[in-house]
This record gives sequence, C-alpha cells and structure tokens, in this order.
Amino acid sequence: METKVTSVDNFMDNKNNYKQAVDILRDGDVVAFPTETVYGLGALATNEQAVQKIFKAKGRPSDNPLIVHIGTIEDVQKYASGITEDAEKLMTAFWPGPLTIVLHKTPGVIAPNVTPGVETVGIRMPDHPVALGLLRALGGPLAAPSANRSGKPSPTEAAHVHADLNGFIPLILDGGQTGVGVESTVLDMTVTPPAILRPGGVTREMIENVIGPVQMESKVVDDQAPRAPGMKYMHYAPSAPLFVIAPDEHEIRKAVAALQNEGEKVAVIGPDEFDIPDADWYFASGPLHDNEKMAANLYRALRQCDLTDANSILAVETDMTGVGAAVMNRLTKAADGKRYINKTK
Repeated sequence: METKVTSVDNFMDNKNNYKQAVDILRDGDVVAFPTETVYGLGALATNEQAVQKIFKAKGRPSDNPLIVHIGTIEDVQKYASGITEDAEKLMTAFWPGPLTIVLHKTPGVIAPNVTPGVETVGIRMPDHPVALGLLRALGGPLAAPSANRSGKPSPTEAAHVHADLNGFIPLILDGGQTGVGVESTVLDMTVTPPAILRPGGVTREMIENVIGPVQMESKVVDDQAPRAPGMKYMHYAPSAPLFVIAPDEHEIRKAVAALQNEGEKVAVIGPDEFDIPDADWYFASGPLHDNEKMAANLYRALRQCDLTDANSILAVETDMTGVGAAVMNRLTKAADGKRYINKTK
C-alpha cells in the first residue's frame, strides 16, 4: 500500500483534502490526522470492519479501547447516555480540548470493537482545526488512537506517523506539529466520585475547579477489560531500555559514567539548563519545571533517542504539578516502571 501525505493548514482551501479523506473513511479505511494532543489514526466508529483496520495497522491489542472523536458538542447525545449535569459542565468548560469523558454508551451505535468488554465509551471533541474540519466534513464519529505502532512513542509530527505506518495506511493529513504533546485526559463520569483513568492536558486541578473532587485511577486488574487506553499495556517506549532518574546533575553524570563503564552508550532526556557533557547524546526537553514544554517535547525526544545507537536512556523526572502528572505517567510507562539507582555513593 502506498501511503500518501497531504499538507493541510489554516491558510489553504482544504475542501478537496477533506473530501479525499472522507471518501477513504466512508469506504471503510483509515486516515491519520492531527489533533491538539498527538496525531490520531481514525476510522468510522460505527463501522466494525474499518475499526479493525486500526488494530491491524498499529499492531494494537484487541482489548485496548479506542476514544471516539466528535465534531460538535451536540453529537455526544447520539453515542452516549446518562449524561450528567457535571459532564455537561466539563464539556462546556473544556470542549473542544484535550479531555475525554467516559460515559455509558448508547446501545447498537458504536462498533463493539471500539470499546471491547465494557458498556462505556470515551468521547472527546478535539481542539484542532484539521481534526474538526475532517469530523464535520465526515458528519460522523471517528474512533482514533495515536497514529503509531503500538507501544511506541506517540507521534507529534506527520513524519513520525510516516516513519511508523508507511505502507500500512492510505493517507496522512499533515497539519504540522501538535501543541499539547501528550494524549488527552480520560475522566470516567460513570463512577462516583469521577475517576481520572489517564492524566493529560486537562489537569486534575482544572477539573476539580469545575465539578469538585475527583479520584485518580491508573491500573487495571489483569483479567479486567480496561475502560481507557493506556491502563493495561506498556506504552510510549523507545527501542532502548529507559530509566527515570532524579533531576540532579551530579547524580546524572555519575549514572552516565557508570553505564559507560559497563560498555553502554547513553542518551539523556533532560531540561535545557542541565550540562551533562559526557552523555553520548543529550536531548533537551524544555526549561526546568516547565511541564507544559516538557509535555510538548517529550515524544519527539523519545523518538530522537531511537535515531541513535543508545543502549540506555536516562529520562529526567519532573514534579507532579499540572500537566507534570501526565508527563510522569508517560515516562513511567515508557520505562515500564524502572528507575535508575546509582550503586556508588
């Protein structure tokens, strides 16, 4: 299969580009497109065979649910039921935007493989002109996970999508680099109090300012169907083993030296201000404690590591304030929970 890349932006007449994408989607195939978080790989959420092509292209486990993207707030009524007043407040406050709201699904509308094993569905309205233009031209919902091979760092540029999925999908809409850089917050509104299943661009503090207290839930029992993506499987991982490390320049230099003494080539992902001259590669992720910049740059840095010969990657942790919780969620999953502990004092 030839994968075509088509540029779209606010300064162009995109009618023909959207028509091309809509025709592909209505014919039961998939299209990659930008959102404000990461690039998504979309299929018509009401078409079970089309949705299956997402799983095939990504190599995604079949029990890992997909998020449904809609073009207008009013569309939520078509696909979900039991929409509470608090849910409506959140939609008003954060849609379009990086918040996925889990609700009871309307029976018989969304394809069963979008949310396998559960009677809920995660829905969001993306805050990106290309995503909204495509959704509104399509006039239907798109099931769309990140447009990458399963388990790998999510794509924040069309080139990342092409590197992973060239030959697997027919079309990539190139809308430039995404802004938020980490996937949407997933909030389950079917439980009391509501539960954040995955932290993202809309922070816990922002949500609680609108509806009051929410709980954090990030794990799923092995034999239980996950209610949101990112809960059950290792995600976001570069090819080389990654270790989270404390934001201490002296300790990082010691870690680099220790790993190199073991014959390792070491890449470090850390803040702009750090000076780690002996690292084989250093990828700056933004100013120290600027969690928004770190979120925006994280996946690019992870992908840059894959372009090196690094045997080990050290990623500097950040604090949990604001979107820092989402950054640390992604880093912890990319590291499969591993932290680097210096063996020498």
